[in-house]
Amino acid sequence: MTPSSNMGNDSRRSHSRRSTRLAHTGRGGRRQTPAIDAELEEQIQRYEDFTTIDSIQDSILERNRRLRNERAIGRPGRFGGKLWTQLRRAVNATQSWVVVALVGVCIGIDAALISIVTEWLSDLKMGYCSDGWWLNQQFCCWEIEADSEETDHACDSWRPWSTVLIARWLVYVLFAISFAFTASHLVRSLAKYAAGSGISEIKCILAGFVMQGYLGFATLAVKSITLPLVIASGLSVGKEGPSVHVACCVGWLVAGLFERFRRSHGKMREIVTAASAAGVAVAFGAPIGGVLFSIEEMGHTFSIKTMWRSFFCALMATFTLSAMNPFRTGKLVLFQVTYDRDWHFFEIMFFVILGVFGGLYGALVVKFNVQVAAFRRKHLANHGVAEAVILAMITALIGYGNKFMRIDMTESMAILFRECDNSAGALCQTSMQWRIVNSLLLATVVRTGLVILSYGAKVPAGIFIPSMAIGATFGRMVGITVRAIYRAHPKSGIFAFCAPDLPCITPGTYAFLGAAATLSGVMRITVTVVVIMFELTGALTYILPTMIVVLVTKAVGDFMGTRGIADEFIRFNGYPFLEKEDHAYNDTVSSVMRTDLHTIVDTGMTVQELDVLLASTAVKSFPVVTQERLLQGLIGRTELRYVLDRARQHHRVVPETLCTFLAEPEDASVTELHGQSYDIDEDLPSSMFGGATQQTFNLWPWVNRTSMPVSPQLPLEIVLQIFKQLGPRIVLVEDRGRLVGLVTIKDVLRFVATGRPSEEHSELDVRGSLAALLETVWGSCDAALSADDVIGTFGYASV
Repeated sequence: MTPSSNMGNDSRRSHSRRSTRLAHTGRGGRRQTPAIDAELEEQIQRYEDFTTIDSIQDSILERNRRLRNERAIGRPGRFGGKLWTQLRRAVNATQSWVVVALVGVCIGIDAALISIVTEWLSDLKMGYCSDGWWLNQQFCCWEIEADSEETDHACDSWRPWSTVLIARWLVYVLFAISFAFTASHLVRSLAKYAAGSGISEIKCILAGFVMQGYLGFATLAVKSITLPLVIASGLSVGKEGPSVHVACCVGWLVAGLFERFRRSHGKMREIVTAASAAGVAVAFGAPIGGVLFSIEEMGHTFSIKTMWRSFFCALMATFTLSAMNPFRTGKLVLFQVTYDRDWHFFEIMFFVILGVFGGLYGALVVKFNVQVAAFRRKHLANHGVAEAVILAMITALIGYGNKFMRIDMTESMAILFRECDNSAGALCQTSMQWRIVNSLLLATVVRTGLVILSYGAKVPAGIFIPSMAIGATFGRMVGITVRAIYRAHPKSGIFAFCAPDLPCITPGTYAFLGAAATLSGVMRITVTVVVIMFELTGALTYILPTMIVVLVTKAVGDFMGTRGIADEFIRFNGYPFLEKEDHAYNDTVSSVMRTDLHTIVDTGMTVQELDVLLASTAVKSFPVVTQERLLQGLIGRTELRYVLDRARQHHRVVPETLCTFLAEPEDASVTELHGQSYDIDEDLPSSMFGGATQQTFNLWPWVNRTSMPVSPQLPLEIVLQIFKQLGPRIVLVEDRGRLVGLVTIKDVLRFVATGRPSEEHSELDVRGSLAALLETVWGSCDAALSADDVIGTFGYASV
């Protein structure tokens, strides 16, 4: 890490003071920047709250462990012979695949349980099964093929809570409020990291940043329990984004049980990447789409080995989910559908309309949702439970009167995707088509507003399914309208290609394409959406329409300057994350580097001087240099403190002991194990400290000699590529062999934020019209409450 950049985890206050001081003082070759506002200052300070992983050093440590293990395996073991050696090598080779398989199985089981509980809780708002309280409506009325649009009287065994409409409405609202309260209270009390989608944070973790506890057991347990409650409450959020977070938690915890993975950050990130693919796979029943999602959305770099492991993990998770068959229909998701009708070329003009809507929807939701998030951070940070309860109550009160908002969103999409046949129900009746269109339009508008307000609340909340539900209602509305035009003018020119004895327009396919458009518009992903929608339908004939819709959506989004909502929240939350896109900077690394360095001389320093250096600084790494400032390597603060403490435990050193950081030329292991030879997590024998005496102590095994020096004149774009492709924690800057500075990712992000403030909110101003409206409403409510307090005070005084 950098001096003064990657500070120790002392306290947030000390980080804030330090970063504030550095923001207003010049650093060596860096030019002074103008004063920045408090909001941007707070964003920069949050960069100091994360620990960066040095991928190069981690790879070297893993290589050294592998070499030592190979030598250990090569020696005759207890049983001797080559058979034992080959067996141990085979176990090591297959361990990764065993871990990936276990992760996939656990993800599939967790997804099945969440789906079963979600369906039962969602139906519980409407009624109960007299044959068994644990049965949802589908299992209660298993022998009846009921129309899902009519949920009140599916069969005799299913009993609504009341025969009075207003009573059923009140029970529906009360259940929604209780579910939302329970979920938000559990999140606030037990695991705050369980709130939200989690995709933005996982992208940062995969980019090399550590968020302690974000993938822990408490987060997994609370999110798995509260996710069905949130979905059943009716909030306009989905479970697909949180399913990715839950899957990554499973991958992290399962891999952490194995020492080989626990010691390697790189291997842990590979498992998390594979788990994210499995999370999408079980959410949509699309294993290939899950792999593409992990490639397109989650990772900076993606190796073939990681792709195969992601594919295998997604396969195991999907196979487990299919074996458990949570819906007892053979389908992995409720809205899985098949189409046997073809489309016509004249329909492309209507598909383009769906694509335009998807792009506009994405721009609208991203912009206004970030404004709501800014308002939430300012006024509602300590009122997460109350906010979730109020949103659930409003959603239940409004949505109960609309059949497409009353039921679960996945059930709604299953209805809207359906082809019109003899069992399609009221949705396909010509006499009710305009009434249905009005309901669909109302559901589209209201659901969009609720998504803007609900996504980001302090509960597990995704945006995949709500966006798809909005696209499905809009697409079905367009499809019904086009079919009505055809029925009114069947001999028109554009309908001349329709066969007279077959249905010309299939409104369900419009709903399907609308869902693809809105999902692509809000997430800004393309290929993944096409593959997911293909896996949902299995219809090769609709790949081309899906591609057309997604490309039009992308074009509209690019024209509007919209980022994906995950990337936008990374910027909004101030996470230190380098974008995949390359940008041109007219600066060199000397404009960004730090020159106020704390260095260690390779020979001549005593243990007492090192202790003083550790106590007086909070930097994470120290460059090791000669008296002439020639670079020798880098040693971490944690490693240095650990080694000194271990040496004291063995009574090897005293405060006056001289320390050397140079390797002896005759040490054969120097040529075999390059870079830092040992990690502090390894159980090192006391003989490692045997070279320490009260006169000298050699610390060379813990010095990283593979640091990456660059020239001060190197363009900033190339330094960014080094960070993205190789993942070093620090890039050291040398001038003719002498150390002159260093730079980290956080320094680059800070430079971009302060050096180009006009671009920071050029495309997206968080102080927009919706934020102003919310501020006005908040001010009015606050004034009304203040007035009530005054009236109450005077009334009490008069009495």
